Amino acid sequence: MEIRRATTVAELTAAEHLYDGPARPEWCERFLAAPGHLMLLAYEDGVPVGMVSGIEMLHPDKGGEMCLYELAVDEPYRRRGIGRALTEALAAVARERGCYGLWVGVDTDNDAALATYRSAGARDEGRFAMLGWEF
Repeated sequence: MEIRRATTVAELTAAEHLYDGPARPEWCERFLAAPGHLMLLAYEDGVPVGMVSGIEMLHPDKGGEMCLYELAVDEPYRRRGIGRALTEALAAVARERGCYGLWVGVDTDNDAALATYRSAGARDEGRFAMLGWEF
């Protein structure tokens, strides 16, 4: 397995089977152009089998932190450590960028995600509520 950063629209669209829906080229371009946005792809035999996206956020009194926005591994490749490797790779990028931490929001009943993140060194910081607006 090889993990590398996606830098082209073609790489992002080739991985669309890992997303919740189809990739749109204009959104791929915007993603790649947005400061602090990144996607790491895991490849087996030249085919993307996993992805993790991250967003570096900055605040005047905290500095930088990385949000693990989304993680996915193609069904036939699960339970092989690919999710953990992608999470660890994102954490390494966050450290390289000088971020003080990495965080992810996850449903408390998502046992697979919780196990993946814990195996990559995350610790539970307690329950929280997530509120949202749809536009």
